[in-house]
Amino acid sequence: MKRRLTVAQALVAFLRNQYSIRDSKEHRLIEGCFGIFGHGNVAGIGQALEQDPQLHYYLCRNEQAMVHTAAAFARASFRKRTLACTTSIGPGATNMVTGAAAATINRLPVLLLPGDIFARRNVAPVLQQLESPATQDVSVNDCFKPVSRYWDRIERAEQLLTSLPEAMRVLTSPADTGAVTLSLPQDVQAEVFDFPEEFFRKRDWVIPRVRCDESQLKKAVSWIHQAKKPLLIAGGGVLYSEATEALSKLAHATGIPVAETQAGKGALAFDHPQEVGALGVTGTPGANILAREADLVVGIGTRYSDFTSASKTAFQNPAVRFISINVAEFDAYKHAALPLIGDARVTLEELHIALAGFCVEEGYRSKIARFRAEWEKEVDRIYGLRKDPPITQGAVIGVVNNFSEASDVVVCAAGSLPGDLHKLWRTRRPGGYHLEYGYSCMGYEIAGGLGAKLAQPGREVYVLVGDGSYLMMAQEIVTSIQEGVKLNIVLLDNHGFSSIGGLSRSCGNEGMGTNYRYRRGDKYDGDVLPVDFAANAASLGAWTVCARTAEELQSALASTRKQPRTSVIVVETSYDDRVPGYESWWDVPVAEVSEREAVQAARRRYEEERKKERYFF
Repeated sequence: MKRRLTVAQALVAFLRNQYSIRDSKEHRLIEGCFGIFGHGNVAGIGQALEQDPQLHYYLCRNEQAMVHTAAAFARASFRKRTLACTTSIGPGATNMVTGAAAATINRLPVLLLPGDIFARRNVAPVLQQLESPATQDVSVNDCFKPVSRYWDRIERAEQLLTSLPEAMRVLTSPADTGAVTLSLPQDVQAEVFDFPEEFFRKRDWVIPRVRCDESQLKKAVSWIHQAKKPLLIAGGGVLYSEATEALSKLAHATGIPVAETQAGKGALAFDHPQEVGALGVTGTPGANILAREADLVVGIGTRYSDFTSASKTAFQNPAVRFISINVAEFDAYKHAALPLIGDARVTLEELHIALAGFCVEEGYRSKIARFRAEWEKEVDRIYGLRKDPPITQGAVIGVVNNFSEASDVVVCAAGSLPGDLHKLWRTRRPGGYHLEYGYSCMGYEIAGGLGAKLAQPGREVYVLVGDGSYLMMAQEIVTSIQEGVKLNIVLLDNHGFSSIGGLSRSCGNEGMGTNYRYRRGDKYDGDVLPVDFAANAASLGAWTVCARTAEELQSALASTRKQPRTSVIVVETSYDDRVPGYESWWDVPVAEVSEREAVQAARRRYEEERKKERYFF
């Protein structure tokens, strides 16, 4: 049997019949398609989506934003579901490149379907075509290649028959997932072909729980028994494999402390006895001291970014060894680790059985308990800061955290907020902490909040966003209003790029280009720009309110909880009052020569700190 369809119609018919399965539970893999139509996709994919509404279509306002929304949806679904995104060829397509990079870096599945130039070439150069004097086989979509885990250009209808299954394989691969890009020439989209009927049958893609090598597991158990100061590091893989319960049981039974990366935060509830908080550059003092002294580090689903490893200065014990539990071989071998290449949940369960009777020494347990108690006092102190307006960012986080419920989700991405949230946010349930920090992409916040809410509509979503990120991509408020998807947005107005301003000054500079002020001569040091964020948000359809004090913020949060549509609370915060760093360092090179004494002093400090950076063999 054959079905006579256009390439675009066949694509849509195929996508709506793909399912993922994990632990015998079935999920529709592609839950819908975001898109903005232009000449390169309106008559192809646009026609197909209109003709076949079973693949739900969503209209967004910005192409980059819709990829962020798809990635956030995938993350909130623990990588079992995702969304497709379609654009025209040209700026619509290249606007998605940043979103593709963020998805791939964060190991999140998204399907990108940009239009492309004519495959038959005779009308070239078409509108928005990039010409090359060296080849006719190139378009702007080639720039997706380095930021995609799978890339293809469909120049003949029958290529769908082999390309689409490969795309689904990558989207459902725990180790290889990321952005998948299928470039679709606009003429090919509209071409007809007799596709085999069986191509459109319902298909299940099993997300496997791979077991690690038995001999390596035995060796890991031996290393743990020998360790006096072991430390577990929970990365994003703990959440994606839904291994939080297995981690909790292992930590409770063995007494081994658990520190969390940005992606792994929430792997344990903040009040779990073995949870010692954030690790690395944005970490807590206890977690960073334990990392510095650890003789064995067991990383679970982490890629050891420089923020986690504190630019390779976090682990200072000369005898430290590493065990790495990871589905990706590439990540499992980092830091010369003993690789346990397998699913996090299965591997943790097997370790739990194999380590029966093992427990860390009482002195180590007491140290963990002391670090935990000291840190909770510090969080309470920062939460309790109640200065005259403008209030501190830490106080804002405290008010929102204390007001929110255990099932609620906080979303953030860039600026100084992620570091403060990593340290301060008390996460109570898996998935309650949603930070895009692999790419730390400004503008992700509201689009990401939309994706998180679409994936889990029963949970309240709180988007914390700085004024810099808000001004880069606020327009998805309109999408949330159109779709009836409620977000609670807390916009922190500190009149500039506070995070980079602070970093600039720590390097001996003066925060150049980081203040939202009028130009005065050669500098931006005039009056603060009068940006009316509340009026802006209201013009996009949001319910808005301003809050100056912690008490006003709490009252505003209570009001937004009752609102049926997206709300924006604007809070002016202090530019200079910061949550400190604790027992850690980040490698940001300082100018080796300068006439400024402040830069010279910063360089001396930098050279001293760099001496702690290590190679692991």
